[in-house]
Amino acid sequence: MMKGSVAPVRMVRLTFTMNTPATMQAAQLSRFGAPDVLEIVELPMPSLGPGEVTVRIRAAGINFFETLVRRNRYAVTPHLPIVPGVEVAGVVEAVGEGVDPDLIGKRVAVPLFAVGRPAGGYAEYISVRASDVVVIPDGLPFEQAVALLVQGLTAALLVRQSAPQAKTVAVTAAAGGVGSLLIQVAKKANTKQVIALAGDPNKLEVAKSLGADFAFNYQSHSWIDQVKDATDGKGADIIYDTVGGPITGACLNALAPLGELVFAALNRCQLTARALETMFNQNQSIKGFALLPLLDAVTLRDELSRLFNLAQAGCLKVLIGGRYPLEQVAEAHRALEKRLTTGKVVLIP
Repeated sequence: MMKGSVAPVRMVRLTFTMNTPATMQAAQLSRFGAPDVLEIVELPMPSLGPGEVTVRIRAAGINFFETLVRRNRYAVTPHLPIVPGVEVAGVVEAVGEGVDPDLIGKRVAVPLFAVGRPAGGYAEYISVRASDVVVIPDGLPFEQAVALLVQGLTAALLVRQSAPQAKTVAVTAAAGGVGSLLIQVAKKANTKQVIALAGDPNKLEVAKSLGADFAFNYQSHSWIDQVKDATDGKGADIIYDTVGGPITGACLNALAPLGELVFAALNRCQLTARALETMFNQNQSIKGFALLPLLDAVTLRDELSRLFNLAQAGCLKVLIGGRYPLEQVAEAHRALEKRLTTGKVVLIP
């Protein structure tokens, strides 16, 4: 090298990491069918690219629609094999090039369903863009954070889309993941009264413990009359239906004239032409609800941060209906399909 010359700068890619293994376990779907088609397999650790973080998953959510995917009865047929799961929470264990190393060790939630990642949650690790993680308050358990992703956002935005202030509202599947949160969010929005609808006496008690003013079993032939009696013969002003199927038509009969049925059970609408005609004659309306189109980047972060803080402060009770180790994922699916659970069902990898 000549005197006075400057040595060339050598670019070095830096990846900050904790001790991570070479492989991980995951629950994989390689064929469609009953819960037992979910197999525990050994997979390579996810690669870590620039701008990404690797998260050690501490809780992964299980959703009812994933049981439909498993049976190939969902609207979209996935390419197999696939590792299901669209919502996780855990600890950042590695960061890629361009990511602040201070993220290592942070407790985070990842709403995979909202950031273009429709799979990957039933596993021990996942790599995602650093911009896709949301920090969890220190006092909030991982499983509660997971329960506030799909279900929490659904409850919050249902109320935003159809405001219940000073109205009587009814909630189907009232002890489920969405319903249990929706009762509480609706009460905080100053409803006149909340009517919980569920198909099991124990679930009705759960709903009442969360603040429901009335709780009726929609397996009973008299439940519509009970709703009418509770509302002085009028019916509910708003019914949030997350169940679909035959219950939707029955809900119209429990809806007040000028009332609104908010339908949040995609692909399970079974309204007949006669039911629609009756609805029109009562000046009633039906509003569709789909979560993803409502979630821009700002709404996603703001709503999750608000929900996390409410839960961490004890202002929102998050029900966990079942905690299953990864190897019991089939049992978790089976319990959810048979509607044996209340609140959120989670895997603990």
